[in-house]
Amino acid sequence: MTGPEPPQRPVRLSAWVHGHVQGVGFRWWTRARALELGLTGFASNRPDGRVHVVAQGPRAACERLLDLLQSGKTPGVVDNVVVDWSDAGTPMTGFHER
Repeated sequence: MTGPEPPQRPVRLSAWVHGHVQGVGFRWWTRARALELGLTGFASNRPDGRVHVVAQGPRAACERLLDLLQSGKTPGVVDNVVVDWSDAGTPMTGFHER
């Protein structure tokens, strides 16, 4: 008989969201979904029109957030999401709009 699985190490999802995603409530929507999933991080507008999303937490929750970002059910129009995965960095608190 085996014991419970050890907790997974948190990961960091960095996603650059391309499309019409500024001025449409996209960062607010992303923050709400991330908090529902128990993730920490931020969503910030970039000068080139992208939104940069950084989320930390369990990989499954980060993957779910990524699925939601790519779902076509976000405010605005997402054309493409460029993704980078890494180990979680310095712990963050909350999920903020920047």
